[in-house]
Amino acid sequence: MDMMTILSIDIETKSSKDLSKCGVYAYCEDKDFEILLFAYAFDNEEVEIIDFTQNEKLPKKVLEALLDDNIIKSAFNANFERICISAYLNLYLSPKSWRCSQVHVLSLGLPLSLDSVGEVLSLKNKKLKSGKNLIKFFNKGNSPKDYPQKWQEFKDYCIMDVKCEREIREKLSKFPISHDEELLYQLDQEINDRGIGVDMDFVKQAIICDENHKNIIKNKLYELTKLDNVNSISQMKKFLHERNVKTEKLDKKSVENIMKTCSDDICEILNLRKLLSKTSVRKYESISKSVTKDERVHGLFQFYGASRTGRWSGRLVQVQNLPQNRMENLEYARNLLKNKEHDKLNDLKESTPEVLSQLIRTAFVPKENHEFIVVDFSAIEARVLSWISNEKWRLEVFKTHGKIYEASASEMFNIPMEDITKDLRQKGKLQNWL
Repeated sequence: MDMMTILSIDIETKSSKDLSKCGVYAYCEDKDFEILLFAYAFDNEEVEIIDFTQNEKLPKKVLEALLDDNIIKSAFNANFERICISAYLNLYLSPKSWRCSQVHVLSLGLPLSLDSVGEVLSLKNKKLKSGKNLIKFFNKGNSPKDYPQKWQEFKDYCIMDVKCEREIREKLSKFPISHDEELLYQLDQEINDRGIGVDMDFVKQAIICDENHKNIIKNKLYELTKLDNVNSISQMKKFLHERNVKTEKLDKKSVENIMKTCSDDICEILNLRKLLSKTSVRKYESISKSVTKDERVHGLFQFYGASRTGRWSGRLVQVQNLPQNRMENLEYARNLLKNKEHDKLNDLKESTPEVLSQLIRTAFVPKENHEFIVVDFSAIEARVLSWISNEKWRLEVFKTHGKIYEASASEMFNIPMEDITKDLRQKGKLQNWL
């Protein structure tokens, strides 16, 4: 095999863990994890398939290729194949010789899913529609021996994915990813592979505290409303309507508007409901589901996840959108939680959900004798794009007050900057990315 040999791969797996909630790294650590099928093809050769359920083994040439950095391994969402195969071999496979055709299509503004890309590119070898149902069917414990026809369909589906991925790669070969972007993808994979440490004792206490507090709020809401289900939007809307509070929605903005004019008792109910629905504390549950045996969370970033801008997207815990720390006594609150002194959190100025929300960042811990430095570039895209395009008025904004989002909105809507609302500022912010 020469330096340009490409090994196309697609695998089918099973695990008792939910991949969408735990990520591939924790998924592979499950005791029930196994690779069922391994379809592959070298260059333009015929696609072969290995059926592990029949005790078939990977050929020597495939094993050698997996370990040879001079042979390119290619897959659609290659991170999944690489990490699963690493787990199967009990051997770390470096991302240096792996290429991801999903990243390639995203870099060209094409859809995220393999079947959608097949439609857009009018592929001859399109992803089979039956795949999702077959994956669910055999993940439920149904034996290939009991359903030979379905199993053959599953094998055909796996083979077709290799053909589809290979055809995509060939069609897009005229629009290659730059070498710098390939190196950046490899770095992204190394970061995801390394992961970040978490304090699981702290996370467990946060989950217990949140659950206990929610039970208190629920009981209070049941007492005040007498509803069968305080989480039911329809029941809560009916409750409000009966008290002359008319609203079609119960989203954050609608609730804020209602609370400006409603009675104190309705305000109390809506405020309790708001505390009950606070979503940021769910990140503790996401950490718990995705943490691996080394007490680290991996796979937190999706390279080229934002197709319009090429920016990274967050996965699992969404670390790109963590609540800010504004509490003065953050360390004190953290120690209370970790020492199981949950009741004392009520003595702080903030509500318990707010305390838990602000403590999320502290769930991530550096290795010994190291510390995390939290930084955020101010309007970095707007600054760089303004400089590249030499847009004089925008550069002048940065030389003076620096409020580029407000200034952009002012230009867009032809209104003074001092009249820019929060919503209009957000529109001005989006305009800087498009």
